[in-house]
Amino acid sequence: MILAAGRGERMRPLTDGTPKPLLDVGGKRLIEYHLEALRRAGIGDVVINLSWHGEQIRNALGDGLRSDVRIRYSDEGPVPLETAGGIFRALEWLGPDPFIVINGDVWTDYDVRRLALPADAHAHLVLVPNPPQHPHGDFGLKLGRVIEDANERYTFSGIAMYRREFFAECKPGRFPLLPLLKRAIASGRLSGELYQGEWHDIGTPQRLAALDNKLRER
Repeated sequence: MILAAGRGERMRPLTDGTPKPLLDVGGKRLIEYHLEALRRAGIGDVVINLSWHGEQIRNALGDGLRSDVRIRYSDEGPVPLETAGGIFRALEWLGPDPFIVINGDVWTDYDVRRLALPADAHAHLVLVPNPPQHPHGDFGLKLGRVIEDANERYTFSGIAMYRREFFAECKPGRFPLLPLLKRAIASGRLSGELYQGEWHDIGTPQRLAALDNKLRER
């Protein structure tokens, strides 16, 4: 699943008329990098959630055949359901087995074929070194498990693998991911890894321009 429903407030005015996943970086739409990465990993079925200017994403990507994948759209209406609410709404299309979720507003060279979910974990997070705009990080790591109390903390990359059990007792509606992550941490069922390759949070026009220049120079 690619999360693409957000408004992209910090990216204004670029996102006033265009959803953030369709912004061009390095000569390609941001979301197209994710579709290519998923296809390289052998994943042929993708769910994309929609809200802000969602019809533009649907029109741009269609059924996914041009990207050699099959796309289903989870249209959340004018008010997005936040991360967890959006994933929960799409569970019926994500199947009974563990599934991958990627934030549509990041760029990375992480190979999703690396993802592995331990048998006793309900979710697995990819963490990255803290970027300048998020110096204090989100979580720590200890023996392959994500923890809250840690001297050295890292940033959640927006790349994760989940089991349906992670969303146990959730109800349809708008709700965030963090409380569910904390619940999984408390039960010891949140695994994680540290990725030190390229990862960029496309959160402002300045960061978008910097990445665009970097990719075009290549």
